[in-house]
Amino acid sequence: MLKWITPLLSAAAVTAFVASSPAAAATAGSSLDVSATVTSNCVVSTTAVAFGNVDVTDGADHDATGGISVTCTSGTAWDASADAGGGTGASLATRKMANGTNLLDYALYTDSGRTTVWGDGAGGTTALISDTGTGSAQSKTIYGRVPSGQTSLPSGSYADTVAVTVTY
Repeated sequence: MLKWITPLLSAAAVTAFVASSPAAAATAGSSLDVSATVTSNCVVSTTAVAFGNVDVTDGADHDATGGISVTCTSGTAWDASADAGGGTGASLATRKMANGTNLLDYALYTDSGRTTVWGDGAGGTTALISDTGTGSAQSKTIYGRVPSGQTSLPSGSYADTVAVTVTY
């Protein structure tokens, strides 16, 4: 009798095990498309060209530097231009800082030798600053000069604002 119960218990145990096992799971699949468009963008910031104290009676040119920093999307070609500023009668070649009606002439250049005037690049008389973006800030030095020979100007603070435009 013991032999007969053992096979029954074994069959019952197998039946209980099979009944408690989960059924095979069914699956379904698909794919999710993801996209983006990286656009060309640029930002520009400036560092002032500060001449400090200028002695107009010393017969010397007075030089100073400032700069621009341009950050553009990698691979984006850009050009930086500068206008003539706000002084009455200013041009790209001869910009003017004002103290009331008094005007102090100065110029901005793209090179340390101060031979290439920074401007709008039109007519071959002025140059643009050009480069291609790397995704990181690209710093460019701006070279300024207050030319000698302005001895009739009174003392005081002179200032101007030059608009910088980056085209890309």
